[in-house]
Amino acid sequence: MRTIAAVTEATGAPFVLREVELEALQPTEVRVCIEATGICHTDIAHRDGAANFPLPAVLGHEGAGVVVATGEAVTGLSVGDPVVLSYFACRDCPNCRRQRPAYCAQAFTGNFAGARPDGTASIRLDGQGISSAFFSQSSFARHAIADARNVVKVPADLPLRNLGPLGCGFQTGAGAVLNTLDLQAGQSIAVFGAGAVGLAAIMAAKAAGAGQVIAVDLDDGRLDLAVELGADRALRGDQPDLAKTIRRASRGGVDASVECVGSSAVLQSAFGALGVGGTAVMPGLPPRGARVAVDMGNLLMGRGLVGAIEGDADPQTFIPRLIDLNRCGLIPYERLLRFYPFEAINEAVADMEAGRTVKPVLLMLESET
Repeated sequence: MRTIAAVTEATGAPFVLREVELEALQPTEVRVCIEATGICHTDIAHRDGAANFPLPAVLGHEGAGVVVATGEAVTGLSVGDPVVLSYFACRDCPNCRRQRPAYCAQAFTGNFAGARPDGTASIRLDGQGISSAFFSQSSFARHAIADARNVVKVPADLPLRNLGPLGCGFQTGAGAVLNTLDLQAGQSIAVFGAGAVGLAAIMAAKAAGAGQVIAVDLDDGRLDLAVELGADRALRGDQPDLAKTIRRASRGGVDASVECVGSSAVLQSAFGALGVGGTAVMPGLPPRGARVAVDMGNLLMGRGLVGAIEGDADPQTFIPRLIDLNRCGLIPYERLLRFYPFEAINEAVADMEAGRTVKPVLLMLESET
């Protein structure tokens, strides 16, 4: 079928809306009419060549919409189901069987190869296959082909326009706190970076009953929002001796920290802010080849440093958990959203990069405003 997609034609170039053709479904795939899709920094990093993703391409990996067709081998999903699209995992490799699908052996093939696992394109432009199947969805389009394994059915009474970022950004931040750190009531935490991932982490920490939540950022407006969403203290990231300030404020160091920036310098501060036995988790996407040095004596005192992909979350169970926490008022993720018509995708990206918008969401349907 034909649909409209935002095509990335060259490294760093603006997105261009083009008519494209979706290929026929393979047995394990579904076609989804996309109602809304979040924009993530990972999309922009791949547009800008950070991972040598082949271009031209259709990106997008926080889609939400309604199933309109299913492949012959698909079970558990039907036409008309409202769904959120997340990352691909094979569900059969050793890590998937250990309930760690974010570290699937087929993660690169299913998410970043620019093609289906069999090497074919799911999208054609002017009759030629282009890079697609980004996160097995490429949801910067009014219709998308997704692998059924990264499709999560959601309650029909919820507005789909609010749900797409649950597939990546929000589950990454909240999962870092609730899964990777397993933060316990009364523990203290510092979150470095108050963007979409960091603010989701702050809300999750508050939902977990954290004793003290410290937000760190360079934007005073983001820090104000962090306090509104549950942070007990807000600190600018450019103040001198930041780690020491946090250790003093938390009486010896925090129990946990989350580095959401992808910066080696910020990660140094996040690790330096820890108390004895504390753990720093890094869900932020670092530049290629970035390195960090830590004091081995600090490691010896029970401190830990760990990376986390997608918040160590299994979307099939964690997205419903986030929805339940939202229904209870504990993680009001809709407060981070700003909506744009699909045609304004470049404006949305510019606003995100300039810090004017926390989480831009594109409304894909022609009738949306």
